[in-house]
Amino acid sequence: MSQSLARALGILIELGEGPRNLDELAGSAGVHKTTVLRLLRTLEAERFVHRDGDHRFHLGSRMFALARASLERHGIRDVAAPHLAKLNETTGQTIHLGVFDGDDVVYLDKYDARHAIRMYSRVGLPMPRHATAIAKVLLADLPDARRRRIAESIEYTRFTDRTIPGPHELLAELDRVADRGHAMDDAEHETFIRCVAAPVRDASDRVVAAVSISVPEVVLDRDAVVGLLPGLLATARAISTDYGHTEGTTK
Repeated sequence: MSQSLARALGILIELGEGPRNLDELAGSAGVHKTTVLRLLRTLEAERFVHRDGDHRFHLGSRMFALARASLERHGIRDVAAPHLAKLNETTGQTIHLGVFDGDDVVYLDKYDARHAIRMYSRVGLPMPRHATAIAKVLLADLPDARRRRIAESIEYTRFTDRTIPGPHELLAELDRVADRGHAMDDAEHETFIRCVAAPVRDASDRVVAAVSISVPEVVLDRDAVVGLLPGLLATARAISTDYGHTEGTTK
């Protein structure tokens, strides 16, 4: 990858976290402001970024158009949408759909809860692979070699005292997830949130996505969250069926 391209991509990634001024972008890139300004002018001309009246830079309309096009081409999102909306309506809780993006796991869709407590997750952003139920479901279906390689590559940030601390523990948890057919984030990413997730399968029985329900502790206790599993599993099966999966299919 050329140095200019790498820097331009770095700028876009930085702006994905929020608006920045020239000094902040130059500081993050570790280069002189004139170099960053030259890249910004090119990106601005192509509408990948735009500058506001306070001389702060934001992601531009071209980026959002590309993001929408990417999501629209990801067929599982359209297939899952009515089922996710129904699960959101019946439970009143936050519903996520997640998929692999390379070795990362990203949110592909999100339906907010009806209560006032909002989760910070955003469509298109990666999630911690060792501390989220969706990621556990997706990782658990991988061939052993790839599963182990990814587990050993993760930076095991300790978000809470319940966060999985290392690859040995994660691999053991993935074995359990594969056996029981669903996963739980038991206050492992945020101390006040629990989440359950189930796999979505394609015609070959491969897990292509995972759907989850996330619930704040002040809304439902652990047992009540686990009690949402039957509805979640039924939703995941319905999405799988619409995506071509047939019960009894083997890999």
